[in-house]
Amino acid sequence: MINTSARHYIPNLKLAVPVISSHAGQMLVGLVDTLMVGRVGAVSLAAASFANNVFINILVFGMGISIALTPLVGKAHGGGRFKKCAFWLTQSFYTNLFVAIILTLVGLSLTFLMPYMGQDEKVCQEAIPYFVVLAVSLFPQQMFNHYRQFSEGVGNTKLPMLITLCANVINVFINYLLIFGNMGLPALGLLGAAIGTLVSRLFMLLAMLVLYKKLKFFQKYQLEKPILISVKAIRKIFSLGVPIGLQFVIEVFAFSIGSIMVGWIGANSLAAHQIVITIASLTFMMSNGLGAATTIRVSMYRGRRDFLEVKNVAFASIHMVIMFMSVTCCAFLLLRQFLPSLFIDNQEVIVVASALMLVAGLFQIFDGMQVVMLGILRGMEDVWVPLVIAAVVYLLITIPVCYMVAFKLGFGAQGVWIGYLIGLFLASVVLLLRFRMVYNKSYLKK
Repeated sequence: MINTSARHYIPNLKLAVPVISSHAGQMLVGLVDTLMVGRVGAVSLAAASFANNVFINILVFGMGISIALTPLVGKAHGGGRFKKCAFWLTQSFYTNLFVAIILTLVGLSLTFLMPYMGQDEKVCQEAIPYFVVLAVSLFPQQMFNHYRQFSEGVGNTKLPMLITLCANVINVFINYLLIFGNMGLPALGLLGAAIGTLVSRLFMLLAMLVLYKKLKFFQKYQLEKPILISVKAIRKIFSLGVPIGLQFVIEVFAFSIGSIMVGWIGANSLAAHQIVITIASLTFMMSNGLGAATTIRVSMYRGRRDFLEVKNVAFASIHMVIMFMSVTCCAFLLLRQFLPSLFIDNQEVIVVASALMLVAGLFQIFDGMQVVMLGILRGMEDVWVPLVIAAVVYLLITIPVCYMVAFKLGFGAQGVWIGYLIGLFLASVVLLLRFRMVYNKSYLKK
C-alpha cells in the first residue's frame, strides 16, 4: 500500500500547493483582520470573533454548494468531455447566483438576532456594523467560489491562488488605511477591516471573470451559444452541494457554539479563543487544500474508471496529512506562549491562549485526517452519509462534551477545546471506515 501510494505524493502535492495557497489566502484575510484589530483592543477582537463565528456558518454553506461543481467537472474532465465541463459550469453559475442572493439576505437578517445571543453589550455594538458589511461581501465571495471550483476541477489551481494572494494585498492596504486612519482617512476600527474584506472579495470576482474570458486555457470550456437552465442538472448540483454545505455548517456550528460558550466566560477568554482558532485555521489550510486536491484527483480517476488509482491517491493524501499535522502538533506545544503574543500584548489573554494551544496541538492530526477523508469521499460523490456522521459526531457528541467539560467539570475555555478534540478524533475514525466501505463497493462494481 505504501509503495503504490508513495508515487502520488508529489502529484498530489503539486496540485494541492496552489489550492492550499488559495484557501490559506482567504483565511489570511481573517488572520490579518485579527492581527490588526487586536491592536485596537480586546473588545474589538472579541467583537470580530463573535461576528465571524456567526458569519462563517453562512459562508461555509455557500462554499459547500460551490464545491459540488468540482467532482462533476473533474469526472467529465478525466473522461476528456470538455463540453460537458462547460455544461456543468453554466448550470453551476445559475445555481450559485441564486444561492448568493439568498445567503446575502439571510446574513443581513441575522443582524436583528445578534443582540439576543448572550454576548457583552459593548462587544455586540461593535460586531453588528462589521457583520453587515461581511454579509454584503457574501455575494462576490460566492460567485468567485463558483469560478474557483471550476478552475480547480479542470486542474488549474494556480489561477485562483494568484487572484487570492493579490486580494490579500488589497485587504492589508485598506485595513492599514481604515482601521487606524492613515493617510488622512478616518479611523474606523473594526468596521474598516470589514470594508477591506468587501473590497478584496469584489476584486477576486472581477479578476476571475476577466481572466476566464481572456485566457487561452479556458477557451475549450466556453460554449458558442448560451445553455438554458437544466432542472435535472441543478438538482444534481444541489444533491451534492447541499449535504456538503450542511456538513460544513454542522462542523462550524459546533465550533461556533463552543465560541459562544467561551464568550459566557468573559471577553479575555473569547479573545484568547479567537487567537488560537485563527492559528489552528492556518495549519488546517494545509489539510483542507490537500483534501480539495484529493477530491480533484479522485474524481478524475473515477472518470477514467481506474479505481486502483483512486485508492492509491487517497492513501497518499492520508499519509501526507498525518506527517504534516504531526509536525504542527509539535509546533503548537513548543510555541504555545510565543504565538499568541504575536496577536496581542494583553498578558491575561496570552495565558489563556497558551493553555488552549496545548489542546489545539493535540487535535491537529485528527483535524487533518477528517478533512482529507471528506475530500476523498466527495471525489467519490459520497456526501449524504458523511453529513449524517457529522450531525451525530458534532451535534450529539461534541457540543454536549464541550459544555460538560467546560462548565460541569470546571475546565473553562480549555474544556471547550477538549470537546473539540474528542469530536475530531471520532469523526476521523468513522470517515476512514466509511471510505473503506464505499471503495470496496465501487471496486466490486467495476
